[in-house]
Amino acid sequence: MAHKKIEVTRDTSALILVDIQPDFLPGGPLGVAEGDHILPGVDRAMKSGRFATVVATQDWHPPNHISFASRHEGHKPLQTIELYGYEQTLWPDHCVVGTKGAELHPSLPWEYVDAFMRKGTAFHVDSYSGFRNNWGPGNRRPKTGLAGYLRDRGVTTVYVCGLARDVCVRWTVQDAVAEGFRTTILWDLCRPVDPSSDDRLRADFEERGIRIALEEQFNW
Repeated sequence: MAHKKIEVTRDTSALILVDIQPDFLPGGPLGVAEGDHILPGVDRAMKSGRFATVVATQDWHPPNHISFASRHEGHKPLQTIELYGYEQTLWPDHCVVGTKGAELHPSLPWEYVDAFMRKGTAFHVDSYSGFRNNWGPGNRRPKTGLAGYLRDRGVTTVYVCGLARDVCVRWTVQDAVAEGFRTTILWDLCRPVDPSSDDRLRADFEERGIRIALEEQFNW
């Protein structure tokens, strides 16, 4: 069944590319299955000229980051702990400042990006969303400044893709709609850490008013 075409209003629309880095692709320490399959479609979206603003987020952790399982004696990757009163997943060491795995993927045309937003830069708090850090001391999720940047450029609508659908992409689209942006996730230009989460994600996104779209619905 053909899906309804989506028209992008260029001047008020932004494309947000989430954490497309080698450490999140197959072969990386936190590699997402089929993560490399999104690259051709992301390339087309970046070159499409449909977005007046293009932003890329980049995980950029110091060594010994608090989210690394290696920092917590007796714990393994993908286990969870309580941190500042909230659940924190422990990850393999990944996207460490200055390493090849933390670089943006070299096959994509990053010259089309207007702003790069590095996150997870403080060793004591994790950061999934492009818009806010995770819960930290004082029961706070500090803003990254991305929402203000987009508003200053006249953006009212965001289109989000990248890795991983059920972690950093999920948090980014949830925060985007909470910030008042009309929000679309480019579903097939993402891949999840846990494919069994897809049905739950769809239901959550639809409940929040986040539109789910496929690349074929756009004219690029």
